[in-house]
Amino acid sequence: MEDMPAGITRAAEGYDGIVWNILGQTYTLKQDCENSLAWHAVFPPGTFVPPHIHPTQDEFIYMLDGRFDLWLNGQDLVAEAGDLIRMPKNLPHGIFNKSDAPVTCLFWVTPRRSLRTLFERIHDLTDPAEVVRIAAEHEVNFLPPPA
Repeated sequence: MEDMPAGITRAAEGYDGIVWNILGQTYTLKQDCENSLAWHAVFPPGTFVPPHIHPTQDEFIYMLDGRFDLWLNGQDLVAEAGDLIRMPKNLPHGIFNKSDAPVTCLFWVTPRRSLRTLFERIHDLTDPAEVVRIAAEHEVNFLPPPA
């Protein structure tokens, strides 16, 4: 078992200096151990994560600034600064910044599984189809578009 090390990840820094560009969103790694992974995210206006499922992870988002339009298990919801979004494993969800301002938030998943490896592999990719293909190899299953 890999224990979480004690310490502080400074506001402007990534854990181990790591920052990923995921389809126009900036993910700054804040914490990493076997039991969990946390990252600060900036979603520019118009960016999103399409509907998907994590079959082996619970996922959370703490909203720092801005507004997300969410699709959670078939429901359209809104989250704003100060809200905590809870997405249990196997719950279909999509995350959208439909506003004209950036969204900043803190994501975390438990357990980590291979999510860090997924982010490393899709960092700076620009082809959404390739992101979807690679994600499936790391227990993140994107859903087909509605018919």
